[in-house]
Amino acid sequence: MNIILQKNPTLLLRNFNTARAIASQFTDHTLKPPLTSSQCGAILQQLTNSKSFKHGQSLHAHMISSGILSNNTYISTKLAAFYANCCRVDSAQVLFDEIVLKNSFLWNFMVRGYACSGFPLRGIAVYREMLRSGQKPDKFTYPFVLKACGELFMVEIGRRVHCEVVVRGLESDVYVGNCLLAMYSKFGDMESAWLLFDKMPVRDLTSWNTMVSGYTKNGKCEEALVVFKSMEGSGLVSDSATLLGILSACAKEGLIKQGKSVHGYVVRNDIADCSSFLINAIIDMYCCFRLMVDARQLFDVTCKDTVSWNSMISGYAHDGNALESLSLFSQMVVEGQVPDIATFIAVLEACEHITALSFGMAIHSYIVRKGFSSSTMIATGLISLYAKCGSLAWSHRVFDETKDKNLVCWSAMLAAYGLHGKGRQAVSTFLEMQANNVAPDEGAFTSLLTSCSHAGLVDQGREIFHLMEHKYRIAPGLAHYSCYVDLLSRAGYLYEAYEILKNMDAKPTGDMWATLLSACKSHENATVAELCAKELFEVNPQRPSSYICLSQIYAAENRWDDLEKIIWGSKTLEQILQPSCRSCFRWALVVIYMFLQQVTGIDIRMLSRRQLLYPWKLKWKFQVPLFTCNEVSFADLQMARMTFKIHGKYMLMDTPVFR
Repeated sequence: MNIILQKNPTLLLRNFNTARAIASQFTDHTLKPPLTSSQCGAILQQLTNSKSFKHGQSLHAHMISSGILSNNTYISTKLAAFYANCCRVDSAQVLFDEIVLKNSFLWNFMVRGYACSGFPLRGIAVYREMLRSGQKPDKFTYPFVLKACGELFMVEIGRRVHCEVVVRGLESDVYVGNCLLAMYSKFGDMESAWLLFDKMPVRDLTSWNTMVSGYTKNGKCEEALVVFKSMEGSGLVSDSATLLGILSACAKEGLIKQGKSVHGYVVRNDIADCSSFLINAIIDMYCCFRLMVDARQLFDVTCKDTVSWNSMISGYAHDGNALESLSLFSQMVVEGQVPDIATFIAVLEACEHITALSFGMAIHSYIVRKGFSSSTMIATGLISLYAKCGSLAWSHRVFDETKDKNLVCWSAMLAAYGLHGKGRQAVSTFLEMQANNVAPDEGAFTSLLTSCSHAGLVDQGREIFHLMEHKYRIAPGLAHYSCYVDLLSRAGYLYEAYEILKNMDAKPTGDMWATLLSACKSHENATVAELCAKELFEVNPQRPSSYICLSQIYAAENRWDDLEKIIWGSKTLEQILQPSCRSCFRWALVVIYMFLQQVTGIDIRMLSRRQLLYPWKLKWKFQVPLFTCNEVSFADLQMARMTFKIHGKYMLMDTPVFR
């Protein structure tokens, strides 16, 4: 700054005139150049409080040109504090390094500047330098050190700073105490936060709000409501910050009654009139409850902003009413409200729910015209939309046009290929993803394995599963095992799939065993089928489809004795007779038809599919009475048992029931 001004006298004069104009705004109009040191200090204080960076620079130029800044610790300290407070920590650091005698005022502003400018680690480093220099921290130092510790999740250092606060007797200061509460809330240590809160001699509204928001953000919404009730009992009046935390807690826990009571409290005390954030939070809460009628009523009578529109559009989309969501978006555009990224993401999600390709393409055009096409989040939504609507080519085009591809964008493209069964393209995209040094996550591997399964890429699937475990250190979850087992089962590697299910860390689900059992039927492998069925019957003995699948496998191999054991030895036979279970009922009909064919002599091959599914509508020969599903008893099935070996294979293979 000094060098620039020395080389440019015109800039010096202009900045001097600007400084004089600034000075006249904060002091009397009789100021005459050059300004004195005390006058510059007073003006700097005002500029620091208002964070008027450009005016401060002009005053800085005037002080350099007038020589006031030369060897003036008082002004240099004020100027460094000004730059630090304006988050210009580089300029502040230059001035700070030139000052020999640094007081606590300057140290505090430097710690504060770094902590509030996105450099918390540097703020902690300045604090340590302060301690080494022999300067004692005060109640204005610790709040920003604690803030930096919380943002960096430095638990041990944060606890040490807390000890220093106690040693210096500053724990009773309400400002320092509130910062300690905020730090422990960021650590997720609400027990320590509560112990500290309980011992605070003085609690202000910020103390209560910090506890409410801390419990809410850490998923302890019931505790947040308890603190809120205690706060009301203490006589303090809630403000918007308190109510925002409570509304968030009610929305997360689905506490409809409590949420409505908070809404009533807001209306009774006229708090909403001065807080659009609060109104938007209430609308969002009702959307989370899926009370769209209540949300719409409030939405229609309030002054709407973009957040309000976004809450309603997203709420309708999540509630399954995509058409209303798209209609509301159209109304938003007609009324002249400017959509933002969140709006487009919600609208694309609604289009995706109903596969509205034409409307989605129109939204895409609107996005391009409004200049949002460079957004990675919107690009990810478009990729997913086009894939769900069957236009994989457009998904690929949007993906190629996206410059800053993050993990979510890559995963969306992998999921698109998986949805369309394009295994080779998915593997190629995965290799490109690795070349760009983007580490895949659990979702990306799930999409990859799904793609390989649909395309039958067994070797690539094995390699990907191995990479996930050993290179990226991702423990396979149930979704990964399910996809991998499906891949091996489709390809006929039944024994390998069985060993994976038996040796996996988590307990396999019934669907995973059922997948393998179904593959055994396709590949006519009764040995593995019996092993799978045994495991499946233990996991879910009430699953009729398992018995049906195994009986079909036995029938295909002419194993009628085993088939008889499955049907008549099953403990679920009485449940099979329940009319609510349609698949089980069809299975029972096979046995019933055998009995009826023997008694009546009717060839069931001559019956239509409708007659097969509704046998009680038939008029059987030999005066066999009509019957309904509920009238078929266990005794009737026992009568058909002896005919099962004779007609079993014939019936199972030739009737539409098992085709």
